[in-house]
Amino acid sequence: MGAMQRVLVSGRVQQVGYRDYMVRKAQALGIRGWVRNLTDGRVEMLADGEDTALDAFLAASREGPMLARVEDVVAFPVEDRAVKGFTKRFTA
Repeated sequence: MGAMQRVLVSGRVQQVGYRDYMVRKAQALGIRGWVRNLTDGRVEMLADGEDTALDAFLAASREGPMLARVEDVVAFPVEDRAVKGFTKRFTA
């Protein structure tokens, strides 16, 4: 059983298809949660799933799509309400 993770990604991660990339990865891995841009240029995600799936999801978040340049990924456990599926949200 995995722990829900809040993930903050910095670098060149906006306007390069990063959120769509992470939605596809999450759906393929069975991760529940969401992804959104932040006004400071980072991307924020909430991810919930099994340990091995979360590990693979975090590894994918460090890669990103071809045009992205990920500089840092910070993930930490959080307690939040359960979510269904994985969605792309509006900028916060």
